[in-house]
Amino acid sequence: MRRALLALTVVVAAALPGGAALAQAEESEAARQAMEALRAAAASLEAAESAKDRVAALTETVRAYEKGLEALREGLRTASLRERAIRGVFAAQSERLARLLGVLESIEAAPEPSLLLHPSGPLGTVRAGMIVSDVTPALTREARQLRAALEEVATLRALQESAVTLLEEGLAGVQTARTELSQAMSERRDLPRRLITDDEAMANLLNSADTLESFAAGLLSAAAEDSTVPVTSDDFFAARGTLELPVLGRVIRRFDEPDAAGVRRPGWIIATRPLSLVTTPWPATVRYLGPLLDYGQVAVLEPAEGVLLVLAGLGQVFGEIGQVLPRGSPVGLMGGTALASGEEFLITSARDGGTEASESLYLELRWNGAPVDPAEWFAGAGN
Repeated sequence: MRRALLALTVVVAAALPGGAALAQAEESEAARQAMEALRAAAASLEAAESAKDRVAALTETVRAYEKGLEALREGLRTASLRERAIRGVFAAQSERLARLLGVLESIEAAPEPSLLLHPSGPLGTVRAGMIVSDVTPALTREARQLRAALEEVATLRALQESAVTLLEEGLAGVQTARTELSQAMSERRDLPRRLITDDEAMANLLNSADTLESFAAGLLSAAAEDSTVPVTSDDFFAARGTLELPVLGRVIRRFDEPDAAGVRRPGWIIATRPLSLVTTPWPATVRYLGPLLDYGQVAVLEPAEGVLLVLAGLGQVFGEIGQVLPRGSPVGLMGGTALASGEEFLITSARDGGTEASESLYLELRWNGAPVDPAEWFAGAGN
């Protein structure tokens, strides 16, 4: 019986690290923060209607929605995994625990005269009593832990159910904000233009370029520069190692790292969600916007003289070639189709463990014509 109880303790401890109450408190707090972030994003969307700079307000709103939804998704995914782990403990240990409880209850329920007739005599009676007094307190503690785990399951399930409505509102809100942002970008006329594009030269470059490298090299001759608009190269180089990723996502393949087919690319591949907003991590001149080879929609930005930032794989691009974008300005949106409802997200999350980050942004940084490792420039990119 002691071995059975010890095994049960180990399994429960593994499934409920830190204790059920602590885990429940952490997940509840994370969920509350995510819900508050979504509510704040909804308020920002209303305020953006009357904001003087609607592009900046809507950009902030879209990013707030994306971060709030990401936090809520992560909280729900964690809650789902924890619930599954707890139920697995119950399924694996329920029969053993039931037998153990049955034995103890039969010993405790037996009348004292019957105990005196123990097959082993008085010594057996004493031993049985010692087992009961030794095991019962430990079993009581485990029962309390299991009861707390059951209560946690109920709380996690209630959290998931209550979050569906808010998740659906957030999905609708971010889509509205993206649509309004696209409209605001098409109407924007307040950005300075540092380049005057030679359309014929650009068309010839697109037709002749067979690689991203050759296209990037030819960009310098496809436009005439307006020297009255300054370029802040020194500031950009001083920011080395501190830039934020242009999209909310995770780097899944790094500089010169081979993929499953052995193909190496001199840049990063960032996994992100459909329709995620892509922004410039530094003030930059738009060198090119549009389709390129097999990269989908591509934005080529020039944050400093001699430096090109290539963002490839977008579904939609904003702005015009030659414009100078402030830091954090929207460059475009990723492709794909967003989930239609909170219920659909919960089903997808439970089935595939969060593989809904189905879009890939390719990021390449080129300095003086050669690719450089983005890890030297971007901070907090994860592993």
